[in-house]
Amino acid sequence: MNAYQFDDRNIQWQQLGDFEHFVYAILDIDLENNIADVLFKFEPRQPIVLHRHKALNKMLVIQGEHRLYEPNGNLKEIRPVGKYTSSPASPDPHRECGGDEGAVVFFSIRCKNKEEVLYELLDDQENFIGTLTMADLISLNEQNK
Repeated sequence: MNAYQFDDRNIQWQQLGDFEHFVYAILDIDLENNIADVLFKFEPRQPIVLHRHKALNKMLVIQGEHRLYEPNGNLKEIRPVGKYTSSPASPDPHRECGGDEGAVVFFSIRCKNKEEVLYELLDDQENFIGTLTMADLISLNEQNK
């Protein structure tokens, strides 16, 4: 079977504030069902900000290898291209990044309402520094149109 390379040249990647090592593209927001479909492109071996998922995330690795790390930097999981994962909200913080060639991962984020917190952002000592809500994604989507 042939391997396929994902071509992302026509995707309008966006930077999220000052956060480094990833870009995103909001594909769709279903306001009626509170679902946001987002692509994340992770740099190779450069873990992003420490965070925890506060809502259900369904993920598919489209390109590369998706790596998850414990807060202390220990590798927690490697998800190869084609791996589908459904992850409920979790109190456990983590970092994530791409493998040797980076990664593109499709996230379908599910919540109850637009004010619900999707992600809690933490500093290196696991102190709370901010949130990302569905309302934030809606606003970002409007800004980037």
